[in-house]
Amino acid sequence: MQANRRRDTAPEVALRRVLHRRGLRFRVDYRVGCGRGAPRPDIAFTRWKVAVFVDGCFWHSCPLHGATPTGNRGYWEPKLARNRQRDRENDLYLIALGWAVVRAWEHEDAEEAGARVAEALSLRGARVPGDDLATRTGGHPLNATG
Repeated sequence: MQANRRRDTAPEVALRRVLHRRGLRFRVDYRVGCGRGAPRPDIAFTRWKVAVFVDGCFWHSCPLHGATPTGNRGYWEPKLARNRQRDRENDLYLIALGWAVVRAWEHEDAEEAGARVAEALSLRGARVPGDDLATRTGGHPLNATG
C-alpha cells in the first residue's frame, strides 16, 4: 500500500486544473489545525475556509463503485470502515473550526466538481472569476432566470 499516492492523484490534479483555469488559487495538502491527526484537505482555500477532498471510490467506499474485496475480508472491512469514520470526523472537526467541506468522488466529472467548489466559495463571499451574472445568463443580464 506504500505505492498508493496520498496527493497528486489524477482526479485531484484534474480538479486543480479546472479550478486554476477558473482563476482560483489554493493550497495543496494544507494541514488544518494542530497535531498529527489534523485533516489535510487535498485543496484548501484558506481565506474563505473551504476544504476540498477528492475521495477515491475504493478507499472511501463510494456507493456506486466501492466494493469490499472478497479475499481477506477480516482486514478490509474494518479498514474501509475506519476510513469512512475518519472522513466523518474530519468533516466535523473542520466544520467546528468554521470551514466548509466539499467532497468529490474520483469518478465525478472535474468540471462539475469545480462548479460545486466555486458555489461553496461564492457562498463564503469569495468573488469567483467568471462566475458573475453575465456569465451565468449567456452574456446578457436580462436573460436571468430566477
